Amino acid sequence: MTDANTTIQNEIASQDVVVFMKGTPQMPQCGFSGQVVQILNYLGVPFKGVNVLADQEIREGIKAFSNWPTIPQIYVKGEFVGGCDITREMFQSGELQTFLSEKGIPVKTAAA
Repeated sequence: MTDANTTIQNEIASQDVVVFMKGTPQMPQCGFSGQVVQILNYLGVPFKGVNVLADQEIREGIKAFSNWPTIPQIYVKGEFVGGCDITREMFQSGELQTFLSEKGIPVKTAAA
């Protein structure tokens, strides 16, 4: 599991926003991953998708790494944010946009 942890740590460090997901940002393989991709795309947030279906060690390792049982998992500047439900709730309340902005991540704002 150490190799998986190293890989996960390197992925999280490789970009400001990283989503461990089923499938790819271009082709999510589950509805929850798709929702997270839609939210981040709507906000214009550049992110890296890591397909956990491509590597069983990463798929199991990320759950232990974050102590979070489900996928997708979103990391911002190395900090674990949560899964689909948390991301969606934060987005709907405006908290996600504020959080990303405070972390120095540019977010598209909707025209008023």
